[in-house]
Amino acid sequence: MPQSVSRREAIAQALAVSAAAAAAPAWAARPADTAAAKAVLTRLFGPAGGRVALALGTAGPRPWYDAEARSGTLAVKGDSGVALARGAYAWMRQMGAAHVSWEGDRAALPAHWPDGKSGRVESPFAHRVYLNPCTYGYTTPWWDWPRWRREIDWMAVHGIDMPLALEGQEFVWRALWREEGLTEAELAGYFSGPAFTPWQRMGNIEGYRAPLPAAWIDKKRDLQRQILAAMHALGMSPILPAFGGYVPKAFALKHKDARIYKMPAGGGFHETYWLDPGDPLFPRLSARFLDLYTRTYGPGTYYLADSFNEMRPPVADDGPFSQDKGGGGNAGFGDGGASKAAAAAPIDPALKARRLAAYGQAIHAAFKKARPDAVWVMQGWLFGADPQFWDEAAIAAFFSQVPEGGVMVLDIGNDRYPDVWRRARAFAGKPWVFGYVHNYGASNPVYGDLGGYRRDVAAVLADPQAGRLSGFGLFPEGLDNNSIVYEEAYDLAWGAGGASLDAWLSGYARSRYGRTTPELDAALRQLVEAAYTTRYWTPRWWNGRAGACLFCKRPTATIVEFPGPPGDRAKLATAVGELARLAPAFAGEPLFVHDLVDFTGHLVSEEIDVRLQAAVAAYRRGDLAAGDRARRGVEDLAVALDGLLGAQPDTLSTWIDAARAYADDPVDARAYVLNAKAQVTVWGGDGGLSDYASKVWQGLYRDYYLPRWTRLLDALRAAGAGAFDEPAAERAIGAWEQDWIERDTAYVRQRPADPVSAARALLARLGQP
Repeated sequence: MPQSVSRREAIAQALAVSAAAAAAPAWAARPADTAAAKAVLTRLFGPAGGRVALALGTAGPRPWYDAEARSGTLAVKGDSGVALARGAYAWMRQMGAAHVSWEGDRAALPAHWPDGKSGRVESPFAHRVYLNPCTYGYTTPWWDWPRWRREIDWMAVHGIDMPLALEGQEFVWRALWREEGLTEAELAGYFSGPAFTPWQRMGNIEGYRAPLPAAWIDKKRDLQRQILAAMHALGMSPILPAFGGYVPKAFALKHKDARIYKMPAGGGFHETYWLDPGDPLFPRLSARFLDLYTRTYGPGTYYLADSFNEMRPPVADDGPFSQDKGGGGNAGFGDGGASKAAAAAPIDPALKARRLAAYGQAIHAAFKKARPDAVWVMQGWLFGADPQFWDEAAIAAFFSQVPEGGVMVLDIGNDRYPDVWRRARAFAGKPWVFGYVHNYGASNPVYGDLGGYRRDVAAVLADPQAGRLSGFGLFPEGLDNNSIVYEEAYDLAWGAGGASLDAWLSGYARSRYGRTTPELDAALRQLVEAAYTTRYWTPRWWNGRAGACLFCKRPTATIVEFPGPPGDRAKLATAVGELARLAPAFAGEPLFVHDLVDFTGHLVSEEIDVRLQAAVAAYRRGDLAAGDRARRGVEDLAVALDGLLGAQPDTLSTWIDAARAYADDPVDARAYVLNAKAQVTVWGGDGGLSDYASKVWQGLYRDYYLPRWTRLLDALRAAGAGAFDEPAAERAIGAWEQDWIERDTAYVRQRPADPVSAARALLARLGQP
């Protein structure tokens, strides 16, 4: 049962003191202004950026900016701080004067701007949305304020006004569950480790790699206050967390008469617990969370509550819930998101519709009761991931009792599940956002669909069936790769689809590399044809194994059946070879060097996979000599590529070092490092998620993927053409993986002295120029 009023008041007072100590947020008393945008431009481009003249204009029916250079000065008008920053950056890029990306920046602003003007540029979307709940596990768990400050600046110049802002919520959850009587020991067993908090929040796991140190919780609280202040100063409308129904097991055991479901476990993790929105506890907990959140961070408008992320809603009966009934299901967590929840018996359609309508109505009502001005936001991923359950009738029923404007749907999965919005009839007339996940697990294969995004955006904007389309977004699970995708997508979100893709690529090269040539333009076009016509990276799930490529997957003798990656490998080889040929003329441009190494790594990884398949096939037929030759090729390429990858911003050592540096004492440092190593390798559970977050990183190629495959190849070689005991080999590999995580190895980045020469030499091994 809930705690006494005295303890509840004591906790509330502590939160109030904590909030007062942080001072009232500056954004609460003023609208977005030019000062915040000017500060962004100064940080990114130095004093010359700060000299851009900025002026706020009147808001119109669409977000807008207007840039004009006259008499040597660049002046930008816009309807928000975001629009001002976007307008200035768009003009700089158009002039080939600047580029901002995760890999680094290029700034060569002129002392005297040539005359010119953009005219009024309007976004066809009311909102440009960004980030994914999973980003907070795969990318940001070790970010400090300078890194977040940098990301918010990146958002501003790319015209993003609605980011998911999900840091710091464990501080509020901890306060809520303390009020509900959970002990410190129960809380310690509830929160998952820092690299796995997103899936804890979404109800997929509980207490995995626990405990979550109090120092991490408090540090993230302070960070979230800084994040929200910066976002609001620019006129952004961040999406904040809310209560979706998942409760700790300890809470469920204390409320055995409540309508709480024990949701079946998935992926080898133990079960989680979900509170029915119709139970009186739901609106009380929802309201209290929002109250505590507002006391800690200030008010918001948009709140994310995903009650059924890769989980089927319980709809099997009309009676009271119990902890023993079940009736819901895991719709794919830990199996690639596949819709594999098994229904024990057919569900009556009328009952299903009735239950779903009640869920939607109750979740919305809980928001409105606590905060009449709040907008419930939910991801639409579930509708594509489990179409068997979420058919048109089910989606319509779920939204049937939610009033217009009462919910905004983020249709994030159009790369993997295109046209869900059509099947859902534009989500029953509710406001919605069209977009793509693009990145899964922060894996970094080179891919995207630049032409496809252009066609999609034009089509959805022109479609009379699009209903209340309110925004466009990218929702990557991880960052720091394929910047070209994000550059183009947010250009499209600001109406840049009129220019041809070829013209856009040429401008991209001028801004990113400082100049371009006909030869470079041609090479980039061929690169796009080879790699950037891929909407979804299908190899990331193959034969029950995750991983961006075969070399990154948990070893198996079945790889000979792998059909190959998407894209055109011959064109990719030609394009990368041509970029390598041009490289000496661009060797002084860091972003060109980065991209050459990135593309080389992708091409070489595909060649490693081919040779790996050859080695396995040869050993299986008993041809040891051929197997040994192919194996030596794998080893040589993997070691050489590992050395080249030291030129990139992210490596295994930078990931581990960031985790260790986030700690305040050796105990936490050890826990953070184990979290970091587990996430990018085994992930957790029964192995179904192993290598979901695989990376083409220095350290992983030489010290994890290669020795892991060596163990399987040794076993295959020993078996020859005879019977091969793959389960025994898998058990041995699994034990080695766990030992690797526990080992206290000091990884140090090794940078190649000359990345261009190293890339060209590596390509030469593949027969490239």
